[in-house]
Amino acid sequence: MNKFEEKTIDTEVIYKGKIVQLQVDSVTLPDGQTSKRELIKHPGAVAVIALTDEGKIVFVEQYRKALEKSIVEIPAGKLETGEKPEITALRELEEETGYTTDQLKLVTSFYTSPGFADELVHLYFTDQVKPLEQKVDLDEDEFVELQELTLQEAEQLALDQKIHDAKTAFALLYLKLRGETR
Repeated sequence: MNKFEEKTIDTEVIYKGKIVQLQVDSVTLPDGQTSKRELIKHPGAVAVIALTDEGKIVFVEQYRKALEKSIVEIPAGKLETGEKPEITALRELEEETGYTTDQLKLVTSFYTSPGFADELVHLYFTDQVKPLEQKVDLDEDEFVELQELTLQEAEQLALDQKIHDAKTAFALLYLKLRGETR
C-alpha cells in the first residue's frame, strides 16, 4: 500500500452528464481519519500540436463558457468510448482545422487537474499536415476559427492571456524546447 493512499469507503454520484460525472467519495486517510473528496470523472481527451509546411502552428479560437471568454488553443477533443487516442486526435484535427496527416507522434500524456479530476490528455505532434480534400463538419454545438501563428506570435498571445489553457501552454513549451523558432 502506498503510504499516502486514501481508501474509498463510499461513493455518491451527484451528477452524470454527457462529458463528466461528479461524485463525492468518503475516504479513510493514511492516519486513519475520514474525509470527503469531490471528484470529476472524465473519459480523457487528446490535443494536437500541428505545424504547417511554413512552420506555423495550427490553432483554433473558440468561446469557452466556463471562462466566459474566447481563447486560442491547439486542436483538441474528448475521447469517445472505446476509441483509441490517436484516432480521436486525427478526427479532432480534421474537424476543427480542415487539415489531416498520416503521421501523429505521441509526445506525452498528462493530467489536467489531479486535485479533483481524472482527465488525462494525450498530446500528439505532427509537422506533416495537408488540407483535407473535403471538409469535415464540426460538432453541432462547436464554433471555431482557424488561426496559424508563428511561435513568437503564439507566445505573445500567451502573455496577453488569449492563450490561457494548460494543454496549449504545454505545447508551446514543447515547441520551444524542440528548437522551433519560426
